[in-house]
Amino acid sequence: MHDVIGTRCDPYTNLLLKGTEYHYCCHSNLTRALAAERKLPLEEAEVHVHDVMNVFMCTGYTCDTHQYFMKASPDRPGDFIEFFAEIDLLVALSACPGGDCSATHSDDKAKCYPLMVEIHRPREGALAGWQSPAPNKYSRSHGTR
Repeated sequence: MHDVIGTRCDPYTNLLLKGTEYHYCCHSNLTRALAAERKLPLEEAEVHVHDVMNVFMCTGYTCDTHQYFMKASPDRPGDFIEFFAEIDLLVALSACPGGDCSATHSDDKAKCYPLMVEIHRPREGALAGWQSPAPNKYSRSHGTR
């Protein structure tokens, strides 16, 4: 189960909604990780932290009231997701520091759990004949020409 409705939690939205600063949300975790990995100032690293994939998050909208909801993920230890990278990537992970999204959220005291990451190379010959998709031919004019 993966959230494709929203983006990660961030300190800017939290300040607007709650009037308090919250520093251990996914956006800040990813910014700190990129800054540390690339030895960048936080301000420079932050502009490179873009939309995320919220894997293992259970969210949606109710059918009757169309209200957004977050509830406990049905995923269990041993569940996994596998990605195939077509280009070199720098990837950072942040397990939702809000803890169980069906309970309190955006709480610096939430219990956190480790994530395991394995990086594999395809078996020799497994990608024989495979080609990376061609770049999209969109003009990138965004309606300006």
